[in-house]
Amino acid sequence: MAERRRRDERGSTMVMIIGFAAVLLMLTAVVVDASAAYLERQGLDNLADGAALAGADAGASGEDVYTTGVDEERLRLFADSARAGVDDYLARSGAYADHPGLRVAVSVDPAARSVTVRLRAPLTLPLHVPGSPERAVIGATGSAVVSPQR
Repeated sequence: MAERRRRDERGSTMVMIIGFAAVLLMLTAVVVDASAAYLERQGLDNLADGAALAGADAGASGEDVYTTGVDEERLRLFADSARAGVDDYLARSGAYADHPGLRVAVSVDPAARSVTVRLRAPLTLPLHVPGSPERAVIGATGSAVVSPQR
């Protein structure tokens, strides 16, 4: 009788070990995917900030800056130049190659002299957790304000 109980207990232990191993593997996949998503978002944050700064710089570098000078009332932000500056920055930094499917939205507010850049890119996760979405999208926003220094 004692031998029969030991065999029954060993079978129960095996199921429990397999269950714990499955949970551990899923937790590992979640941590790896979360870390990859965090790092990707940090990279997009840096790109968005740099693009906003480049756009603000390009947008405030109109011809009037060189011909008439700049004071607080006359500094203007040119939307087309700002958008071109953002696009140029993203192209030079290799953002389009590093993030296939990158979508860019640029908002220019001439009254506030600000440029806001919103980036969205598909996220490829290294591991797939059952029940998680097949395709994920990650986004970042950066903004810059132009004001003359005295």
